[in-house]
Amino acid sequence: MSGKLIMREEGNNLIMEWIFDAPREEVFKAFSDSKLLESWWGPEGWETKNKKFEFEPGGIWHYGMTCKDKSQGEFYGMESWGLAVYKEISAPEKIVHTDAFSDEEGNINESLPKTLITATFSEEEGKTKYVSVTEFPSSGAIRQIIDMGAAEGFSSQLRKLDALLSGNKV
Repeated sequence: MSGKLIMREEGNNLIMEWIFDAPREEVFKAFSDSKLLESWWGPEGWETKNKKFEFEPGGIWHYGMTCKDKSQGEFYGMESWGLAVYKEISAPEKIVHTDAFSDEEGNINESLPKTLITATFSEEEGKTKYVSVTEFPSSGAIRQIIDMGAAEGFSSQLRKLDALLSGNKV
């Protein structure tokens, strides 16, 4: 299962799993260190910049992604902003945060679903199993995000993280 996204829906939850060939502490650090997170977050061909990163309960992560890949056609030059608020952090086991689409100023885009994400990291034989449970307001909201390419985008960014971890850059 290493390097392959496993995704399923359960009620209003979208569950995604990935196995990293790296210790749990290194994988967790890639989510908790601002510069490391910028280096892999977002789909391939997109660059992420953290406008604000406060990795603590109640802290804000406000980031923007820009498509830098001309081969992505109409997406080239497009910006996408996100705003997360950390609810719970238990290093290196769990991160819980809200997640929403926003603008550059941090105003929430109410036309897209706001979610609650619980990410867990468990070590199994020197590898790390990452499980992300995203709670949506409705099953229709899940479909909206999947139709926007969430599976492809998430799989793409986890491949970027896999490459980072295999290069011992964490």
